[in-house]
Amino acid sequence: MAAFSASSISPPASLTDSRLAALCADAVQRAFADYESRFYEITRRARQRFLASDWAGSYADAGERLRLYSEVLDNLTAEVRALMGDRLTKRAIWMAIKAVYSSLIARSASWEIAESFFNSLTRRVFTTAGVDQTIEFVDTDFDAPATVSAHELSRVYSGGSVDELLCQLLSDTAAGGFAEEEWADLRGSAKLAAERIDTHLFGTHSARSDVTLEILSHVFYRGSGAYFVGRARWNGDSTPLALCLRHRGKDGLELDAVLLGEVDLAILFSYTRAYFRVELVCPYELVRYLRRLMPRKRLVDLYNAIGFHRHGKTELYRDFVVHLRTSADRFVAAEGARGMVMMVFTLPSYDLVFKLIKDRFDPPKEGDRNDVIRRYRLVFEHDRAGRLVEAHEFEHLRFSRDRFDPALLADLRKHAASTVRFEADDVVLGHVYLERRVQPLNLFFNQGDDRPAAAAACDYGQAIKDLAASNIFPGDLLTKNFGVTRHGRVVFYDYDELCFLTDCNFRDLPQPSTHEEEMAAEPWFSVRENDIFPEEFLQFLRFPDKARASLLEQHADLFTPLFWRRMQEKLRAGEIPEVFPYNAERRLITGHGSQI
Repeated sequence: MAAFSASSISPPASLTDSRLAALCADAVQRAFADYESRFYEITRRARQRFLASDWAGSYADAGERLRLYSEVLDNLTAEVRALMGDRLTKRAIWMAIKAVYSSLIARSASWEIAESFFNSLTRRVFTTAGVDQTIEFVDTDFDAPATVSAHELSRVYSGGSVDELLCQLLSDTAAGGFAEEEWADLRGSAKLAAERIDTHLFGTHSARSDVTLEILSHVFYRGSGAYFVGRARWNGDSTPLALCLRHRGKDGLELDAVLLGEVDLAILFSYTRAYFRVELVCPYELVRYLRRLMPRKRLVDLYNAIGFHRHGKTELYRDFVVHLRTSADRFVAAEGARGMVMMVFTLPSYDLVFKLIKDRFDPPKEGDRNDVIRRYRLVFEHDRAGRLVEAHEFEHLRFSRDRFDPALLADLRKHAASTVRFEADDVVLGHVYLERRVQPLNLFFNQGDDRPAAAAACDYGQAIKDLAASNIFPGDLLTKNFGVTRHGRVVFYDYDELCFLTDCNFRDLPQPSTHEEEMAAEPWFSVRENDIFPEEFLQFLRFPDKARASLLEQHADLFTPLFWRRMQEKLRAGEIPEVFPYNAERRLITGHGSQI
């Protein structure tokens, strides 16, 4: 007898509401199981991609996995619409669907991800303004999943010197390690890493046997890197630890860097980076382990980091709602220059900014709402190279009107009337992006401290180069469009002119041949839409004198067309330049004797 499937029938009108609810809940559960299966199928490819140095395939997998959620949800939405017919928006049925579905996912190790999956469906059907506890998992139905044993989550290596323990874990194939013959120089790499770890823990390098390494049982893959993550323990104390691997082609595997301490790991797991691929048993347990290593990280950042960005949005919303209930300040315009394309406001007590697309763009900005949405989508799907702030897209957010500063309310009415609705005592944001709040770089420079300003100027230049290596040109290089994170890294957050580097035409600036050409207020030569003149960049950049000198000392090539054209040549040839998620001083000297 053929298996009965909700997708294979068109239910008669006489089908009871309770039976219909059961069929729909089953359809949602099957769709989530399909999503989860395909998610991990793509994730499991990461190890072989890494061993084969197949970086193009690795980036293609990352994009495929990002698109998977919407693809599965599109099919599910069509199936549920067909099942429910004219009862599609009957809330009593959806309340029953939610109850049945909750029982179906009760034993799932990914129950919280499954809840967010259900919410995505209901919001597609109802386009709810605010949230509806009766048909959404506003708060989870469960306290915690079935506990995953410590052996499944992490492995412990002890009873030897640090270099011996490193050799054990890096070659432990049962825990994601790599056989010794796959390494260029496993023991040499372990020795260098052990010296770095011992010096960090004890001040000097000495072969000690009282250190224990506790490492997560699955390797984290991203781009061209593989990462072992955990902590080093000794005498009742511990410090977060990450071992960063690279594949050097025929030379084999190499331990490229050692990261130690919360800050190093926080940068590795930054909200400005692409998502890891890591095969895991239970997202809940993994995220809580990572949070013990990085206590200042929010759950949204950690769920995002392991690829569950839709549930990350759920955690972000929950965290923000809790904060609203326990605070009293009002939304106000964000600090910095007013946007020509976006309205940006913030709640001072919470480090997020809300960005709405304006009804009309200020001259000379061109384009339209769809163009801006397309660029934000590009940022979501592209490798952010540690320099693009993650933007979470929300629809129909509802807040109490008395939480808004009156001046901000007036601006919303004037500049975003097509996006913002005012209903009784509430304000409903029809479409908005939420980003982490960082200090605008131009305001950072205004603080007048030469040393931090010089460091930020150099990192500004490096940020532009990192983006170029990932085939991104920011478009507008003004410092008001860049920000400084709490770790001092410079990031880019204004995406309305962002584009692919390979779509640009970097030209030498023509030299005037007559006095009239030299004195002309407007260009006397033809300029096409995608023409860019790097020699002009410096004219528009306002830097403190010492910061400008530092920028030019390290990154003067940014202001020459040759740099950009050479980068385009590499990208068009299929070369993927490496952008390391750690500072140069964290890297090791290789067994070949060269500094990398």
